[in-house]
Amino acid sequence: MTSFDDREKGFEKKFALDEELMFKSAARRNKLLGLWAAEKMGLSGDDAQGYAREVVKADLEEPGEEDVFRKIRGDFDAKSIDQSDHQIRRAMAETMAEAVSQIETEGKA
Repeated sequence: MTSFDDREKGFEKKFALDEELMFKSAARRNKLLGLWAAEKMGLSGDDAQGYAREVVKADLEEPGEEDVFRKIRGDFDAKSIDQSDHQIRRAMAETMAEAVSQIETEGKA
């Protein structure tokens, strides 16, 4: 039974690490996405950082990423920023890839 218990603990540990990576990646993606959106809206400096924090907080409203998409879509619409849904979703995917890459690089350092 010891080897079975060891395997079970190993799987549990890997699951916990994977979940932590997913959480960190999503938070980092949201910050990067918020900075991207802030730039499109003409924000910079502290205003851009503040907006990025708002985007990170928006992801806590419900599971998944639709709450983040709706925030950015709504803010773009309110400010008449010409970005399609596809462009926003592409930015979400690109910033997620960048976030994962940054976190993996930090983990190796």
